[in-house]
Amino acid sequence: MEAGTHPVVVVGAGAAGLTAALAARDAGAPVVVLERDAVPAGNTALTLGMLPGAGTRFQRAAGIEDDAELFLADILAKAKGRTDADLARAITAASGPAVEWLADRHGVAFELLDDILYPGHSRHRYHVPPDRTGTAFMADLLAAAGRAGVRLITNAVVEMPETDATGRVTGVVWRDRDGVQHRTRCRALVLASGGYGADPEAVARYIPEMAGAVHGGHHGSRGDALVWGERLGAALVDPGSYQGHCVADGPNLPVTWAVIIRGGMQVAADGRRFSNEMRGYSEQAHAVAGQAGGVAWTIYDRRCEEPALTFRDYHRVLASGVVAMGDTVEDLARACGLPADALAETLAEVEAVTRGHAPDRFGRVFDGTPPLQPPFRAVRVRAALFHTQGGLAIDARARVLDRAGRPLPGLFAAGGAARGLSGPAAWGYLGGNGLLTAVVPGRFAGTAAAAC
Repeated sequence: MEAGTHPVVVVGAGAAGLTAALAARDAGAPVVVLERDAVPAGNTALTLGMLPGAGTRFQRAAGIEDDAELFLADILAKAKGRTDADLARAITAASGPAVEWLADRHGVAFELLDDILYPGHSRHRYHVPPDRTGTAFMADLLAAAGRAGVRLITNAVVEMPETDATGRVTGVVWRDRDGVQHRTRCRALVLASGGYGADPEAVARYIPEMAGAVHGGHHGSRGDALVWGERLGAALVDPGSYQGHCVADGPNLPVTWAVIIRGGMQVAADGRRFSNEMRGYSEQAHAVAGQAGGVAWTIYDRRCEEPALTFRDYHRVLASGVVAMGDTVEDLARACGLPADALAETLAEVEAVTRGHAPDRFGRVFDGTPPLQPPFRAVRVRAALFHTQGGLAIDARARVLDRAGRPLPGLFAAGGAARGLSGPAAWGYLGGNGLLTAVVPGRFAGTAAAAC
């Protein structure tokens, strides 16, 4: 077994791990990042790269007034107050500076997404790569890590952290692509290897309502960090929290919620709506999972589709051939196998709501959205679990905490390995919480780890 020593070791090369590595390098510490895959990607590459930040220069340039307190209020409202307010306050306060740090110091390309306001956000605060993909965000982070002198080892499967007699983390044991075992010693260890969404047993235990859902996250999200942390005495917080979404049935590609925000809707196999779609896409996934056959249809029109066409992932949905079209309601119903009379009644009911003639029976506010117009579009969707939001307890320095709330010496966590800000369940997820709690606590972790 070979041995090496680094002041800071990071497990996982997604947004959380690479951000931690960049922060540690900025603080002057040598860093090695151990990544399971041959090509780093993680859940980050599967996102749209939408990183929320409050009070940034990008927002000011667009004339948008925002600050950390407004962002904090949005997060707490979405989570119904059932999250760590102090941690949320620290993260929202650091969110804008983190966006600018990545852009201005490390060359990560961002632009402000200001053409669509996602549910729960009171301001436009998503910062996205120009092509609106997580793969572009990852490419920029990897390039930045290379320039910063981060040592990245791929095909490195971590087996366990090691500690001394006092419980302080002293290193990790890992195997390379040939199965050769290595020991790398360190003063600080950052766990950034994701949550447990790819572990069916853990999903069935913590979020049984999503046990049969499509897994839309990264295959490496097996809960390793949670297992290691608990063995070291760490507290596990909100394990039943997650981000759900709706994916096109067949290709299992996410259907951007922009089509819903613009006035689209979802119907079940009986052609009727079953919920307020604007509560958020995460809790809507749960609602879809409860429908007959576990499917629903997202119904929209050309106007709703306009913002979706700015996302590369939506073009992949189109290319897969699963988007049905109909010049009339009857045509659309026939293409989808839905009862035409019921679908027509549903569209008429929603039109009455949009024209102000009746309240929505599910409580949705359409905010002057015009009725859907032919030609109509529809995609059959299934519920998907993208990433878990519960994890190891951390403080505002991203230090992992034991069950008594005390920091475990030398151990840090960020991203899916750490608790998020979404409270105990899917309904607390505010869009962008995943990347937010990867990048900002990642920066916290790297800075604090470098000081160990």
